[in-house]
Amino acid sequence: MGGCGYKDMPVPPDEVVPEPVDDLSYEVDETGINLTWSFPAKNINGDALENIASFKLYRAVVALEDYCPTCPVPFGEPIKVPGGLIEGENGSVRKAEYRSTLLRPGHRYFFKVHSSTSWWAESADSNIVSFVWQVPAKAPAGLTAVVNDRAVKLAWQPVSSLVNGEKISGDLKYQVSRSADGNKFTSLGSPVGKTFFADNTVFNGKRYFYKVQSVVYIDGDKLKGGTSKAVEAEPADQTPPPMITGVAVIRAGKNIKIVWNASTAKDVAFYRIYRKVSGQNKPVRIGEAKSIYNIFVDKNVSDNKRFYYSVTAVDGNGNESRRSAEMTTRD
Repeated sequence: MGGCGYKDMPVPPDEVVPEPVDDLSYEVDETGINLTWSFPAKNINGDALENIASFKLYRAVVALEDYCPTCPVPFGEPIKVPGGLIEGENGSVRKAEYRSTLLRPGHRYFFKVHSSTSWWAESADSNIVSFVWQVPAKAPAGLTAVVNDRAVKLAWQPVSSLVNGEKISGDLKYQVSRSADGNKFTSLGSPVGKTFFADNTVFNGKRYFYKVQSVVYIDGDKLKGGTSKAVEAEPADQTPPPMITGVAVIRAGKNIKIVWNASTAKDVAFYRIYRKVSGQNKPVRIGEAKSIYNIFVDKNVSDNKRFYYSVTAVDGNGNESRRSAEMTTRD
């Protein structure tokens, strides 16, 4: 008895089909686009995978005058991207990446990715990313950073043209990004329209790195442009302790004792003692005392001169208070 059948691609078992990529993302600079996504760590049943054989990256290009938001996206033949072991350094999930520089101004681009554990076990579509490519704006130049107490103030020169020298026609803004190690940068809020930015979410004694990228908005689309060179900054406590009070001077034979009220600041490291001879305009530092002491002895002092003493407090970052009121011994 004869039979009939239908020839088609074999259907792989669920345990070898990767779960879809869900974090496909892109970064645009002045010369092209960088696409990144995570290796799928599980199959569609939720079980762990060890290896991805390869990825298929699909691209579609539509001229802006032909773009239809409700029409199907005309993806072309895929680009093969190598896979490998899923686990990266320190046990983290690896990231795949692809860079494209063959982009045409006035076109909208779409990308999606599939992952495969073999030639016949392919995932479903990833999330789709889309952007409009135009000639980007130049990178901001002259980025500087000024540190303050728990704050970093950035400033840069305004961008006036595209990378091809043409005038910027859209709404120009700047995206500030920060990194703790100089490698992975994270955006700080939304793009700003000014050429300065204050970061008040930093900690003293910690090093930070900053970049600024030009961003142009055209008909609702966000086109990222050039990125500045990175600058680094390390905020530090720049607030000095309060002025010392209660200074008293007591002569004891050939010595003079200077005492004062202990500083109310918690970060005082030591005190500095200054002396001025009668007729002298500027006092001279004659010694220091640890923060646990509030007394200093000026030894072998001449009897026939009048001396004036003042004290300052210095914190662990070298910030010095104003000198106290000058005091001298009584006649």
